Amino acid sequence: QVQLVESGGGLVQAGGSLRLSCAASGRTFKSYTMAWFRKAPGKEREFVSNIKSTGRNTDYADSEKGRFTIPRDNAKDTVYLQMNSLKPEDKAVYYCAARLTTTLYDYWGQGTQVTVSS
Repeated sequence: QVQLVESGGGLVQAGGSLRLSCAASGRTFKSYTMAWFRKAPGKEREFVSNIKSTGRNTDYADSEKGRFTIPRDNAKDTVYLQMNSLKPEDKAVYYCAARLTTTLYDYWGQGTQVTVSS
């Protein structure tokens, strides 16, 4: 089992930045691919970004490329989502997720709310 706890959400003005954190506990964090998803009101949950266990490979949704980064610190069992140039359409609940060997994410956090004012 892996427990994931997100933090760092809040209210920010358009053009501003936020850094989300996801602290993991339980089994070996460094073995997991970690990801961020988000769900906006009235929309389906969507992929934001992921990072492989080694930290060398990352992937981003097209709308986040160049604005978001997903560093991880395996010594702290934490993955981050650095969000810059935020837009009102980035408003959503952001979820951290983890997977080991499958393509499906097995573990999810409770989510953290991000609100961007125009």
